[in-house]
Amino acid sequence: MSFLRRRSAATPTGPDFDVLAMDPGDWPGDLGAGLLPAPDGSCQGVFLRYDLFGGRGPAMIIGNLPEGSPAREVGEDQVPFEVTQLLAALGNEEPVHVLGTEDIPVMHEDNLLIVRRVKCSEGRISCTQFDRSDGVLVTIASWDRPITDELYQLLKPLPAEMFQQV
Repeated sequence: MSFLRRRSAATPTGPDFDVLAMDPGDWPGDLGAGLLPAPDGSCQGVFLRYDLFGGRGPAMIIGNLPEGSPAREVGEDQVPFEVTQLLAALGNEEPVHVLGTEDIPVMHEDNLLIVRRVKCSEGRISCTQFDRSDGVLVTIASWDRPITDELYQLLKPLPAEMFQQV
């Protein structure tokens, strides 16, 4: 399952990989997107914030971080970047750390994913991660909503045009 596609451009205007997330049209709330730029202008990751709480903070963040992205480098008991972003968006300043992980198999279309469930010290956070075949790490962090296997069926590559500057 590879969604990797390199684009040639003189000036990077978005990620040089396809972003695996839920289509904004499938989400009934607000959507926000953020790019993580490197000093050279390349994209070191994309995260999408899905808000069902009427502007009171996101219900979910889905991150796509390619190999080499500094946001992937966290300590052993530190939460993933997307959990940190979720907590910041909610205004939650309580310290949160990882209690453990569990690997589970999940089907996505015709492919088997090995999904890591990340158990956090804040019980209202659900977090899962999986590596795509192109080396991009996908992390889903959800607030007060469990992440079920059905969610993975909604994930698909979003068009690159969504992330280009005009």
